[in-house]
Amino acid sequence: MTEEQNEELAEGTLLSHLVELRSRLFKIFGAVFLVFIALLPFAKIIFNYVAEPLVNVVPEGELLALSPVSPLTATIALTFYIALFLAMPVILYQIWAFVAPGLYRQEKRFTFPLLATSIMLFFVGMAFAYYVVFPLIFGFVSTFTPDTVNYQPDMTEYVSFVMMVVLVFGLAFETPIATVLLVMTGLTTTQKLGKARPYVFLGAFVIGMLLTPPDVISQTMLAVPVYLLYELGILMSRVVSRKEKEPAEGPEVTP
Repeated sequence: MTEEQNEELAEGTLLSHLVELRSRLFKIFGAVFLVFIALLPFAKIIFNYVAEPLVNVVPEGELLALSPVSPLTATIALTFYIALFLAMPVILYQIWAFVAPGLYRQEKRFTFPLLATSIMLFFVGMAFAYYVVFPLIFGFVSTFTPDTVNYQPDMTEYVSFVMMVVLVFGLAFETPIATVLLVMTGLTTTQKLGKARPYVFLGAFVIGMLLTPPDVISQTMLAVPVYLLYELGILMSRVVSRKEKEPAEGPEVTP
């Protein structure tokens, strides 16, 4: 029998799991709330920074506030979203800590590096959207603005747009993690993933068309990284699969 088969997992009652879940949720909400409170005094600075890619191409360098309370609601909403993103490491760790007792030691050894990698990739996706995609999108849109039109978007609509695109790119950059998990759970193999490359390439552009604004630049800027990250996921899956097989190649452990 293998070491994993001999290992006993910690078991608990339904009540103990519910108490543990409540504790983890309390820590998640507490982390988001504390980060939000810490960022609140800098709400105006945060909004000005996030709005910079659009403000740079707006003729007057200003956004509109169409509602009397837009300066308050848009700024507070953006600050909350930023707090949620910054607290993501704590959120993901609490989720991992909740499910960790139900994992074998071998699974834990791979889960924590995957968790750290997923956090890093999420932030890389956000940074890619802000520093690369937004300047291209807004620059592209501004070139089509007629001279008779005053291009000055609403600040509330801008916050909604930015958060939607940032979230899409953050999740899209999780493609390698999703690929590795599919292989680890036995739902597919690296050989099958390799054969599916043409379909993934086409699907990446379809996803880009559905999840991004209706312009070629943003669709391509999402589709190309997704496909490249899919290739990275195949490489990571091969490394993980090779490491999982290493213990099995050694001598058998007798009970």
